[in-house]
Amino acid sequence: MTERTFIILGASLAGAKAAEELREQGFDGKVVLVGSELERPYERPPLTKDYLRGESERDKAYVHPERFYDEHDIELLSGVTATSIDPAASTLTLHDGRELQYDRLLLTTGAQPREITVPGADLDGVHYLRTFDDCDTLKTRLDAGGRVVVVGGGWIGSEFAASARQKGLEVALIDPLELPAGRLFGEEVGAFYRDVHAQHGVELLLGDGVQAFEGDGAVARVQTSSGKTVECDFVVVGIGVAPRVGLAEAAGIKTDNGIVVDEHLRSSAENVFAAGDVANAWHPFFKQQIRVEHWANALNQGPAAARAMLGDEAGYERLPYFFSDQYDVGMEYSGYAVDWDEVVFRGSRDSGEFVAFWLQGARVVAGMNVNVWDVNQHVQELIRSRARVSTTALADPDTSLESMVAAPSTDN
Repeated sequence: MTERTFIILGASLAGAKAAEELREQGFDGKVVLVGSELERPYERPPLTKDYLRGESERDKAYVHPERFYDEHDIELLSGVTATSIDPAASTLTLHDGRELQYDRLLLTTGAQPREITVPGADLDGVHYLRTFDDCDTLKTRLDAGGRVVVVGGGWIGSEFAASARQKGLEVALIDPLELPAGRLFGEEVGAFYRDVHAQHGVELLLGDGVQAFEGDGAVARVQTSSGKTVECDFVVVGIGVAPRVGLAEAAGIKTDNGIVVDEHLRSSAENVFAAGDVANAWHPFFKQQIRVEHWANALNQGPAAARAMLGDEAGYERLPYFFSDQYDVGMEYSGYAVDWDEVVFRGSRDSGEFVAFWLQGARVVAGMNVNVWDVNQHVQELIRSRARVSTTALADPDTSLESMVAAPSTDN
C-alpha cells in the first residue's frame, strides 16, 4: 500500500499544531509542513507584548523545540513559498519548481497586514508588525526611545502602543473611530480602553485619519485628515489583516473573507482543508460562517482540521475566544457579538475589575472579564446555554453565573 502524504501549507501555529495532532492520532504517513519564513513555527502574541519589550526570550515564542519536527518525522520546509495548487491533480507546486503530491492538503496560510495607501507610505520608518523580523526591527526602535505614531486602535495598535509606553516612549495613536476597538466593543467598553490609554499618557487622536506621512527619506511627521501635524521618529501601522487566499482563489477554491470551509474545515475542493486566520468556517452554534483571527482559534482549529483529515466527523464548534494584555489590564473575551441590545456590567469599570456581557434578546452572546479571573468558563457556559437572563441578576456579583445557566432554549 502506498504511503499517504498529508501536506500542511503554512508553518504557523495552526499548521504546527495540526502536524503535531496528526502524529498524536497515530497517522504514520508522510507529513510535510511548508512555511515561507525561515523561522520554525512560532506564536504571535509575544510580538506585541513580552518579547517586543525584551522581557522574554525568543525560544519562548516557538510552538515546538527545534528537535520536535525530526523526532516526530515531520518534514519542515522553511523559507519555501508555494506558487500554485492543483486540486484536480492533488499537487502543490513550490517556488523552486518542485511539485509535491498530496492525499490531503491543509491550508494554514494565515493573514497579512493591510497596507495603508497614503502619500509617504513607502518612507523608511513606516513599519508593520506581523513577523519575528518585524518585531526584531521594532525592538531596536523601542530601545532607542523617542516618539512613535501608531496608526490603528485595534489589538495590534493598542498592544503596541501599550508596550511602547511601558518602554518609556512618547506615543500618539490615530484611529478614524471615536473609540479603540469601537466596532467590536461598542461605546461603554471602548470608552474604558480609551481612558486606560489616556491615563498612561498616550496622545489620542481618535475620530481622525492619516492624510500623509512626510519626511526626507524617512518618516518624520504625520499629517492627519483633520489637518493636524504629528511629529515622530517612526510609525507603526496596525489597520487590520487580510486572509492569504491568493493560492486558493487561483486554484478555484471557494473564498469569501477567507477560504470558505464547513464545520469539518473542508473546503470546496476535494481533500483540501483550511484552519486558522485564513479559514471562514461554518459554526454550528452560531449557524453562520465565522473567520476568527486570534491565537486560541489557531491553537485549537489546526488540530481539529488534522482530525478531520483523518476522517473524524466531530466538527469544530469552539466559541471564539481571545485575550489581551495592555499595561496592567488583562482581559479574556468569549463569544461572537456583531450587534446587541445592551451591555451589562458586573463590577466597576472605574476600578478596572469587571465582567461585561453583550446581550441580544435577553441572551448573552459575548462576555469579557477584565482583571477578573476564573470566570471565563462560566461565561462560555452561559453563552452556550442560550438562557434568557435577568439583567439585574447578571449585574449582581452575589448571583453566581452558574445559577443562570439553563437548558438550551427551543425557540432560538
